[in-house]
Amino acid sequence: MKDLVVAVYDGVVLLDVAGPVQILHGSCGYRIRHASVDGRPARTDVGVPLGVDLALGEIEGPIDTLLVPGYAPPDGDRPGEAFLKALRDLGARARRVASVCTGALLLAEAGLLDERRATTHWAACAELASRFPRITVEPDAIFVRDGPVVTSAGVTAGIDLALALVEEDHGPDIARAVAKYMVVFLQRPGGQSQFSVRGAVPATRHPALRRLLDVVAADPGGDHTLAAMAAQVALSERHLTRLFRREVGLTPGQYVEQIRVEAAQALLETSAEPVASIARRCGLGSDETMRRTFLKVLGATPTAYRQRFRTTSRSPMIPKENI
Repeated sequence: MKDLVVAVYDGVVLLDVAGPVQILHGSCGYRIRHASVDGRPARTDVGVPLGVDLALGEIEGPIDTLLVPGYAPPDGDRPGEAFLKALRDLGARARRVASVCTGALLLAEAGLLDERRATTHWAACAELASRFPRITVEPDAIFVRDGPVVTSAGVTAGIDLALALVEEDHGPDIARAVAKYMVVFLQRPGGQSQFSVRGAVPATRHPALRRLLDVVAADPGGDHTLAAMAAQVALSERHLTRLFRREVGLTPGQYVEQIRVEAAQALLETSAEPVASIARRCGLGSDETMRRTFLKVLGATPTAYRQRFRTTSRSPMIPKENI
């Protein structure tokens, strides 16, 4: 039986806690304890109280796994320095440290992600990268394992992370059985880019760049080559590229591609327009080019994406025996 501590606090996302704990409990391989700074119940982001077993400072000796759930991005209630101090102490004594969603930012603030690869909720990846330049952020990953530290993307990605921990600790057969019982993917298709929106790009303080970002978002199918964009804001191509990397965290080409993909996503979700027509409208060229781009950026084809995210009222009912 492996000792697993879930570090909770006021403002913690309920599903960040409940999802992984349900998976880990279902494997019957863990002694799970919830702990807060003062040993008192925590108030979750949706107001549901969460009971705890003890205070973080009362945990003695080594533990197997420290699990840190997140707060609601981008500006939910965050724990204070006492919580971070406890994370530093427990992280040094844990065989493995894991975070769900914005819990990665708490690990970063505690110094537990320095010089490591990590991910977090897509809406917080830019913040993680800009605030902690010593961390290599992988924004499309569902979860990232770097040595003894595992970080996951937002909210339900904690379920993916927990299944990976179960597989690592108890083997693929048990992980597969738990996933089947919970009616979830053992390994879901695609990355978290398929869930992002333009609002994930941080606000820039540079007026010319801000104007350019708005132009690209307003007309994804327009001429947005590096040369055309640089001329539009009267900047050199090199300077514009530096601005994009510093303010947006992407190259100009990556930003344009992301905007075009997201425009295509919106049309796939809300219309019956053919893929070839959507590709042309969004600046993605042909349906084959759009297919390759979707596979690269989202890990799914346009057709698969449409089937997965089309409005549920238009989707056929799935027979119970096939669930």
